Amino acid sequence: MTYSIGQISEILNISISSLRYYDKEGLLPLVNRTPGNIRVFDEADVECLKMIECLKTTGMQLKDIKTFLNGVKKVTLLLTNVMCFFFNKKKRR
Repeated sequence: MTYSIGQISEILNISISSLRYYDKEGLLPLVNRTPGNIRVFDEADVECLKMIECLKTTGMQLKDIKTFLNGVKKVTLLLTNVMCFFFNKKKRR
């Protein structure tokens, strides 16, 4: 399911200007855009925004949240590569 910026704003109670700012600052690198350059949010974006809002409640600054999210992406990629390695190794047996 996809959502407009207005729908996301209502669902998560985050202002549209904050959503645009998060996107501009690189906190939402996977947000898709239509050919008309309109943001289209999906479930992964919703979960990311929930995490951002949760981390903000801890007092974490946006620059630190961005660093944290980048670390999560790197760990996820690493784990995916490790899983693929072992899966391929098992298939060869």
